[in-house]
Amino acid sequence: MTDPSLGLDLMMLLFATGLIAGLVDAIAGGGGLITLPVLLAAGLAPTEALATNKLQGSFGTLSSSLYFIRRDMVKLSEISFMIACTFVGSASGTLLVRYMNPGFLTQVIPILLILTALYFWFGPRLHETDSGESRISHRLFALTIGISVGFYDGFFGPGAGSFFAAGFVGLLGFNLIQATAHTKVLNLTSNVASLLFFAVAGHCVWSIGLIMAGGQLIGARLGARLVIRNGARIIRPLIVVVSLLISFKLLMDQ
Repeated sequence: MTDPSLGLDLMMLLFATGLIAGLVDAIAGGGGLITLPVLLAAGLAPTEALATNKLQGSFGTLSSSLYFIRRDMVKLSEISFMIACTFVGSASGTLLVRYMNPGFLTQVIPILLILTALYFWFGPRLHETDSGESRISHRLFALTIGISVGFYDGFFGPGAGSFFAAGFVGLLGFNLIQATAHTKVLNLTSNVASLLFFAVAGHCVWSIGLIMAGGQLIGARLGARLVIRNGARIIRPLIVVVSLLISFKLLMDQ
């Protein structure tokens, strides 16, 4: 396992990166777009970077999830089946990534992310307090979106938060604040499921991951507060920007 020397400068960079990523991720997802390049630049191998990214990201999603749960914006009893399906999907994706090359996904995901961005930008204006009409049941949502996006997050990852949010808005009729709050809980689930398998395999660089986790805890809490205070005014444009940035990066990688 890689164990780079952690000087003060690197520690400060890692902490700041976690803080910024946690802030952005709590609002719109896509924090991995910020953290993964820094982890690779710190000298981690690709598998170690992915594993350590799940480690530090789990702390951020935990922080924002607890913030939303304590304010009764998410009731765990109502989405327990979604959580279970997301866990199974993410665990399956993480196991499969050992045997398959995820490169083929880079050809499809940018298109889906661009469509997600267009939906949020040009779609119907979403109120911050009134939700729309649900098109499918919560159980069917769990079996389709929960498993599929959870699998994708465990297998590859970029844009999973945007896909969860789009599903909550488009299929269950949630407003953007509700969608963001519930997305963080499912993100936490998929992160933890993936992290468990990476940790057992010994891929996590704990010294780096825990430093970034400190920044994530602070940034995610700040981001969650911004979601409640500013609502759709910041969520909608950030989801659009993050989705387009991830799409651009994946297209450039090709």
